Amino acid sequence: MYGKLHSACLHGIDGVIIQVEVDLANGLPQTAIIGLPDSSIRESVERVRAAIKNCGFTYPLKRVTVNLAPADLRKEGSSFDLAIAVGILLTSEQWAFSNADRILIIGELALDGTLRPVTGVLPMVEQAQKEGYAGVLLPRENAAEAALIGGIEVYGLGHLNELVPNPPAETTRRSDAAGDGTVTVSLSQLRYDRSMNANRSQEGSHQGRQLEDYRDVIGQQHIKRALTIAAAGMHNILLIGPPGTGKTMLMKRLPTILPPLADQEALTTTKIFSAAGKLKPSDGLMKRRPFRSPHHTISAGGLIGGGTIPKPGEVSLAHKGILFLDELPEFSRHVLEVLRQPLEDREVTISRARAVFTFPAHFMLACSMNPCPCGYYGSDHPHQRCTCSVSRIAQYRAKISGPLMDRIDLQVDVPRPKEWPGSTPPLSSEHMRDQVYAAQAIQLKRYDGLPFSWNSELFGSFLRKHARLDKESAELLQATIDTLGLSMRAYDRILKLARTIADLEASDGIQSRHVAEAIQYRQLDRQYIATEETHRL
Repeated sequence: MYGKLHSACLHGIDGVIIQVEVDLANGLPQTAIIGLPDSSIRESVERVRAAIKNCGFTYPLKRVTVNLAPADLRKEGSSFDLAIAVGILLTSEQWAFSNADRILIIGELALDGTLRPVTGVLPMVEQAQKEGYAGVLLPRENAAEAALIGGIEVYGLGHLNELVPNPPAETTRRSDAAGDGTVTVSLSQLRYDRSMNANRSQEGSHQGRQLEDYRDVIGQQHIKRALTIAAAGMHNILLIGPPGTGKTMLMKRLPTILPPLADQEALTTTKIFSAAGKLKPSDGLMKRRPFRSPHHTISAGGLIGGGTIPKPGEVSLAHKGILFLDELPEFSRHVLEVLRQPLEDREVTISRARAVFTFPAHFMLACSMNPCPCGYYGSDHPHQRCTCSVSRIAQYRAKISGPLMDRIDLQVDVPRPKEWPGSTPPLSSEHMRDQVYAAQAIQLKRYDGLPFSWNSELFGSFLRKHARLDKESAELLQATIDTLGLSMRAYDRILKLARTIADLEASDGIQSRHVAEAIQYRQLDRQYIATEETHRL
């Protein structure tokens, strides 16, 4: 006897439809699962056996073979439990399921038949919708997440027995089209009401940001100006200053001035969190841009993603949002160097023996650091003086390579605040956000129909077209490049930054004052060039 159902698994952050084939044959009672399953899938034999028995049905005393096709794709996770159980009950003719071939079945089984939620539901359901499946049957806790995908019915299941109207414990005789001894699966009572998603809002870590405002930061007006420019064009930014100047406080409020995610951006970001198991049942479609702040002890694999079957890392979880690295030199140099590819390509490629995985990683890099190990180099603090030697400062700063520094558009010195509460009205997030939204609207109109929407994404001929300089501005920029010895990458990034500064003023063309302001945010390059030369000597 042979039966076939459909389930799904993850390949990177994309869903892949898997055929679950069940064959019952005469022979010694045993169950084999084939098709490159991992240990959690092989263990599903015992979960399925106990669940079927505890729900009042009979596990076949035959040779049971379960094949997960395609057989050359490695599979992991517990999302196949429900499909295997339903497949065995259908193939053994204990159940009848008329449209099983048009339903995607996902879920983990407890020993008593209760359904447990699984991760990665959103990309799986999205793939099922693309391939024309009529519905998806999955744990009730995952139903709200699955309902984010339109065009496919969602059926939420709490217990295996909910699939049949009269479980064996309550029925002694059944007369239906399938005949005696067989029960018919019914899904109508399990249909999820999508209106429940209408008022679903993001909770958890996103809630706290609503209480944060740049109004809380006294003074530092020029730092807020730099942060406004960074947010307006999604430019990478680094704040350097002694302890207690508010670097971390300023960075953590950066999400409050960023525009919300567009619909397609929200879907992609939510898929990444779903695939990584970071999406909570209470979360809906993500609208706020993610803010990720990993600890400096993170490994390279944790930052860019990895594993036997790779999962998204922090750079992908920060997709279309912010990756904040606090105390940048405390990170391993090897870890920092792996950022170079995603900062250029906007994606991460991880190669394994059987497959190559690509994860999106288009994020704003936001960093902070002290100027030296003790933190007081160049500080005007009245009681603290730097105690670090030149070689120690050079070693500390050498953790950040020149190529990585090239990729940071704004490098801003953060001095001790000169203003105190009540001296001048602090600049609020609302005021900064209005400027960012206006600049973003200009960029969306300018780049309509192009494969990008931010000034920081300009490249090649697009950069030359939209960031054209007049003679005076070009001479100023060329003189700066020659004086500071900056690379051509830094040259392009100054152009992009000047384009954003001009957009904040609603200026069609880039003026020399815009270029001059963009150049001042690269002044720290001179210090790093000198530091690296000292370190080499």
